[in-house]
Amino acid sequence: MPALILPQWPQPETVRSCSSTRQGGVSLPPYASLNLGSHVSDLPEHVASNRQRLQQIASLPAAPHWLDQVHGTDVARLTQKTPHQTIRADAAYTDEPGVVCAAMSADCLPVLFCSRAGDEVAAAHAGWRGLNAGILENTLSAFRADPQDVMVWFGPAIGPQQFEVGAEVREAFMDNDAQAATAFTPFINSPSFDNNTSLVSNKYLADIYQLARLRLQAAGVRHFYGGDRCTVSEPASFFSYRRDGITGRLASLIWLI
Repeated sequence: MPALILPQWPQPETVRSCSSTRQGGVSLPPYASLNLGSHVSDLPEHVASNRQRLQQIASLPAAPHWLDQVHGTDVARLTQKTPHQTIRADAAYTDEPGVVCAAMSADCLPVLFCSRAGDEVAAAHAGWRGLNAGILENTLSAFRADPQDVMVWFGPAIGPQQFEVGAEVREAFMDNDAQAATAFTPFINSPSFDNNTSLVSNKYLADIYQLARLRLQAAGVRHFYGGDRCTVSEPASFFSYRRDGITGRLASLIWLI
């Protein structure tokens, strides 16, 4: 059966959450084995079986609302009446029990949100483009609760020792917040020479967890959890697009009971 990660955070009694690993499904390589993404050329019957296994082992009250994630900033507001059809958005919010919000990932950052009162939850998918464009702030703005009364859990994503980016990514974040510089470290293994006299790094290692934390702190969030796994360096547990190219998708889920 699927192996799940249970977030270590003080979620209220009315909230349930989990994140999948790649273990416990029926998909064949390169999607082995619990691939939950229907858009990666895996066999549809395998994806359907994996999703059913996840629903069973996680004791989900209903099938998750799967999103068509496009690295954008749209947030879907889900209710009991929302049809179970793919919605184009990169985050999902609900304040109704029995509605399962889900974010798929394979290196991008999945973020779970929950009000401390236990009456609102959300799941967001944050690649660097969506993160810089404001997907997390948009998700937070869906909450009635004050940002300081919202908790955040960071699911498994590409770690700060693996996320190599170009200078343009660093500059894009710094255009929005100069403090973002603290989340970038020059990547000394990827140098270029300037007139053959000085060594200049044009690549950086980015800490996507820190970038997300900075953005949410600026928006008023004070309670952060998770952010200690690396999809690239843990191949037995996680899918990674950066590592493998063709691969499956994980899911991070949250719901009210």
